[in-house]
Amino acid sequence: MRGNMRTILAFTTILATAACGSLDEEVGARVDGGTFGNATMNNSMAQINGAEATILLGRRFAAEVPTTITFPFNSAQLTPEAQAVLNHQAMWMSQFPELRFSVYGHTDLVGSNSYNKALGKRRAQAVVSYLGTRGISSRRLEALVSYGETRPVISTAAPEERNRRTVTEVSGFVGHKRNAPLNGKYAEVIHREYIDSARREIERPTQVQQLVFDTGSN
Repeated sequence: MRGNMRTILAFTTILATAACGSLDEEVGARVDGGTFGNATMNNSMAQINGAEATILLGRRFAAEVPTTITFPFNSAQLTPEAQAVLNHQAMWMSQFPELRFSVYGHTDLVGSNSYNKALGKRRAQAVVSYLGTRGISSRRLEALVSYGETRPVISTAAPEERNRRTVTEVSGFVGHKRNAPLNGKYAEVIHREYIDSARREIERPTQVQQLVFDTGSN
């Protein structure tokens, strides 16, 4: 009987050691592959407040799109290079109809503060008008701000192109108060992105298919 008990205890010890992997490992480490808690996290993201979601999407906008354009001296005219950047911005904005954007106008330090504040506003308005021609509703660009000469990139009294600029930023969600819960709106954005990315992968020919197509066309 004692021999059988020793065998059972030894076998139990082996099973416990195998299940844990190591006495130094955290209990459940082999069970959880790193996804435990994802459901709770997803629910939290679905109820994320407007300010947090704005920051996250603002970072994405800044990472994927040039946010700044520059202007000629004493001018609010858009150069071809500026229009190309705004076209890129408009394409991104069209993918996120839930979002609002702010356009901040700036000038260099040449001229009076009052004149430069008005010039910065004209530059911001020029950007909004151009984005309107690209299909972006003005109600999504309602926050027009001019900092004039107060926030230079380069601190110099001389004319400086890098200071003569507008900056576009994500400012919030359409029809939504800044710090209120989004009630799933952010989750809807993320879900749509997943669906769109999956659709693009399905529609994109594989490398093998493309190779067959290329060789077959000869």
